[in-house]
Amino acid sequence: MTTRKFQRTKEDFACEQCGSFVRGSGYTNHCPQCLWSKHVDVNPGDRQAACRGLMEPMSVEYKSGEYIMLHRCVSCGVEKRNRAAQNDGFDAMLKLSCRAAKRAGVSLKAG
Repeated sequence: MTTRKFQRTKEDFACEQCGSFVRGSGYTNHCPQCLWSKHVDVNPGDRQAACRGLMEPMSVEYKSGEYIMLHRCVSCGVEKRNRAAQNDGFDAMLKLSCRAAKRAGVSLKAG
C-alpha cells in the first residue's frame, strides 16, 4: 500500500545526466545544475517508483509566486511537476524557459 503523504527523504546523489554532486535537503528532487530528475517516487519522497528512468525538464511556469518545472520520464513518459529550488542555476532555468518557448512556437526576438 502506497501512502500519499509527503515523505522527506534526505539523500545526496550524483546527477546521472551531468555528473554533478548534489547535496540533498530532504526536498531535493532534481539537479540544480542541469535540472534533470530521476523517476524514483510514486508520491513525493516514497522512493516506490519501479521505473528509475531519467526525467527531462520540459518547461517552467511561474504560478502563485513560485517557479514550477514539468519533468517527463524518458523511459515511461510519466510527467510530474516540481517546484524550482533557490539553488537552481539561473542559466539552466533560462535555457529551459527558452527551449519551452521555442517548442511552443513563441518567438523570443526583441523588437
